[in-house]
Amino acid sequence: MIEDKSWSWQVLRGVNYIVLSLIGLICILPLAHFLAVSFSDRAASVGGLVTLWPIRFTTASYELVLKAPLFYQSLLVSTQRIIFGVSLQMAITILTAYPLSKTARRFKGRNLFMWLLLVGLFTDWGIIPWWLVIRNLGLMNKIWALVIPPAMSPYNVILMMNFFREIPEELDDAARIDGASHWRRLFNIYMPLSLPAIATLTLFSVVFHWNSWFDGMVLIYDVTKLPLQTFLRSVVIGLDTSNLSLQAGSSQFLLYSDRSIRAASIFLSIVPVLILYPILQGYFVTGIKLGSVKG
Repeated sequence: MIEDKSWSWQVLRGVNYIVLSLIGLICILPLAHFLAVSFSDRAASVGGLVTLWPIRFTTASYELVLKAPLFYQSLLVSTQRIIFGVSLQMAITILTAYPLSKTARRFKGRNLFMWLLLVGLFTDWGIIPWWLVIRNLGLMNKIWALVIPPAMSPYNVILMMNFFREIPEELDDAARIDGASHWRRLFNIYMPLSLPAIATLTLFSVVFHWNSWFDGMVLIYDVTKLPLQTFLRSVVIGLDTSNLSLQAGSSQFLLYSDRSIRAASIFLSIVPVLILYPILQGYFVTGIKLGSVKG
């Protein structure tokens, strides 16, 4: 293939580079500013002197947040939520996507279940019914209130179903003729061939559970059971100094800046995601392709 090197193509490529560079700067500069603020001392951050480089470098804000009595407790809750939530969500996703990947001839009632899935995908029944159901099930103030409600994700099921449908039917037919049950075909054929899709959806689920804060704020009223993002939100939005072992008006409080504490809290909450995305970027590229085949 001969590359088109006309002047119009060169101009278009140059414009694309400029636009993409501007978009990248728009995304990176705020993060760089918050990072600089988090490592700056109180006078510089309060005075608004910090731009993209720390002034009078200090790690006091990070030390304060990391020494908070509830920080490691909330980190443990978030870890439990990820372990239970991701495991349950992926199990339900795979077990739902497998039968739906079959044709209506092989799975009677498939079209009905697909319509129900689409209704769940495009319909939001509201926060109040959601809260009432969780309360009536007795899940309030429990880790299961954060795990069970999002366990069924129609979006993930559709992506997984599309990937299963890409596996040649001849493999399934050969295993079925040899006497393999549905469970054996699922575990020995479909899942091994779908590892990129499973890895992608697992990462989506991990990021979802890690970043969720609203359900913890609404469903958990014991501060020792709050997930990390909900705890850090109380620091970022309200600067709850009682959770930081720091009393307003004390001489120690004068050593810290609200802005630097908030910036440090924000970066502590996004560090795992910043580490995870570049390492597993290839799986996310695969995930982008999942929804583009066989709707």
